[in-house]
Amino acid sequence: MSKITSIEGRLLYNSRGSKTIEVDVITDNRFLGRVCAPSGASVGKYEAVSFPNEKPEESLRVLNHNSKKFIGLESTDLKSIHDTLRSLDKSSSYSEIGGALAFAVTIASMESASKSLEQPLFQTLSSDSSFKFPYPLGNILGGGAHAGPGTPDIQEILICATGSKTIKDAIETNLSVHKELRKVLEKEDPSFTNGRGDEGGWAPKLDNERALEVSVNAIENLGFTLGKEVSLGVDFASSTQWDEQKKKYVYERAGFENSQEQQIEFAANIIKKYKLIYAEDAVHEEAFEDMAELTKKFPNILVTGDDLTVTNASILSKAIESKSCNAAILKVNQAGSLFDALEFAELASKNNVKLITSHRSGESTDSHISHIGIATKSKMLKVGVVGGERVAKLNELIRLSEHDLIRGMIEI
Repeated sequence: MSKITSIEGRLLYNSRGSKTIEVDVITDNRFLGRVCAPSGASVGKYEAVSFPNEKPEESLRVLNHNSKKFIGLESTDLKSIHDTLRSLDKSSSYSEIGGALAFAVTIASMESASKSLEQPLFQTLSSDSSFKFPYPLGNILGGGAHAGPGTPDIQEILICATGSKTIKDAIETNLSVHKELRKVLEKEDPSFTNGRGDEGGWAPKLDNERALEVSVNAIENLGFTLGKEVSLGVDFASSTQWDEQKKKYVYERAGFENSQEQQIEFAANIIKKYKLIYAEDAVHEEAFEDMAELTKKFPNILVTGDDLTVTNASILSKAIESKSCNAAILKVNQAGSLFDALEFAELASKNNVKLITSHRSGESTDSHISHIGIATKSKMLKVGVVGGERVAKLNELIRLSEHDLIRGMIEI
């Protein structure tokens, strides 16, 4: 097995222009694994801290001071690499070294290992002999924390080509809807500037209801049937609306407030009216019982926890016990190390909680999560539709479609 012979990092910038850390791991003096850590804007209360005191420089300092501790470790031995990171940070949230460092070191190690084994990363991460593609899920219209004033309170309206049989067709369908939506928005508002949010979704001045309506218009203009060939999803990101003092969801842009009961009804009406295939964080991150109510009401759609579960196995156990969701987002940097994230994925799979591997709003041009989505049998890969840092993940899926081990699309 290949052993780590060199590890070093550098400061770079993510797609929002914020500083982040990139790590190079070299095994056997020749196999390079390189990973640049992403970061989120809508961040769960219980997810790993990206950097100590919000300073990437601190994570880099930790790596430089402790790099020798990784030399000689087998690059495929995720647990030993994880344990070495944990010897530097005993906190539950990686607040001393930064979850971004744990993310970059562990994935870079596995990428280096995959090169030494002369196989793709997804194969190194899994013992399976055959694989299927997750369905690409992408943001076509953005609001909330991902866009500016005047946009919808709802953070993401998402598209998924649920009728597609090949990964190329699924990607092309998502792109065509995104392009058509621009035309619909320009007709709706001739002064629309073609502005986009952090993840490439259009950012128009519309309320929640109208934003959903124009998204449906774009789908139907192309001859697709909503809920058949193409389906919508919504990331409500409801923790951003939750006011702990008022115990209400405050929709400032739309000008209304919801009680906890009204929020469940608000989300349920959107799910039914727009035939959603996917509903993420429809209530706030600690409302396990309210999420359970929605999950019971809609067993055939992906009622998904993100801020609710934050790629944390302990929190997922609580969600499983209370039946709070039937799907969960897998964001490696929420957990910290890849070892942490794969433990989460294993727990989800054992309990029939479907996985959606996801990007972050502040991304790099790396494509490792495309492999992670395949390796973990994720039902969907949430990676956006346009923008170089989003398209990098989609293009990697197209490259991987040439691989004999991947056959067709996974069943949602």
